[in-house]
Amino acid sequence: MTAPTVDGLAPVGVHSWRSNAWIDVSVVVVVLVATNLIAHFTTVWASIASVPIAAALLLGLMKARGLAWSELGLSPRHWRKGTLYSLAAVGVVLTVVAIGALLPITRGFFLADRYATLSGALIAAMIIIPLQTVIPEELAFRGVLDGALSRATGMRGALAAGSLFFGLWHISSSLGLTQGNKGLLEVFGGGLLGQIVGIAGAVLATTAAGLVFTWLRRRSQSLLAPIALHWSLNGAGALAAALVWHASMG
Repeated sequence: MTAPTVDGLAPVGVHSWRSNAWIDVSVVVVVLVATNLIAHFTTVWASIASVPIAAALLLGLMKARGLAWSELGLSPRHWRKGTLYSLAAVGVVLTVVAIGALLPITRGFFLADRYATLSGALIAAMIIIPLQTVIPEELAFRGVLDGALSRATGMRGALAAGSLFFGLWHISSSLGLTQGNKGLLEVFGGGLLGQIVGIAGAVLATTAAGLVFTWLRRRSQSLLAPIALHWSLNGAGALAAALVWHASMG
């Protein structure tokens, strides 16, 4: 969306328009930082509900602030295109995950303790991951934050800043990453240095993932594609982890 003009001349109130856009970005970032802290450092119920609630509130707030459904990646006009990109993204991820789980050199990285049982992995992949993580995060980052940043900085700024913030978002969830993953523990160790390296690696990986998610959102003009890719990475990874655990125990 661009600032209004008069007779093709300079934008009317462009400075005020930009200021309002940056106010929107600041509000979104503050809410997301507070949500992240609440989700990871308070109660179990807060960790379950805080991110979905925050995403819904931010969506309503930014819609009231004037962001169009297309700016939020939610326009029905782009559902068909988003579905096609979704199918392609899921197909690629499932292939890569299957190869990674089968190859001995990468199989150990699937041995995450939280997915040691198939039933637990199924519940996580089909319910917890999409409802608690994937859909709320995509609404918040590729929808609301991307829409607000695009107004303030343009597409390139939104791509860079949004992806970096998505990476930083995962610092809290990566604090015990190496201790809970056999493959990572063997590579980085379980001490402070290993924990720092694990967190840094998680931030870099999720920043890169954020770049891909945002690219997909731009190409498809819909949140369906990044939601599908995000779910397939997390959900297929959880199911693959359970199957690798099951095979290793047998």
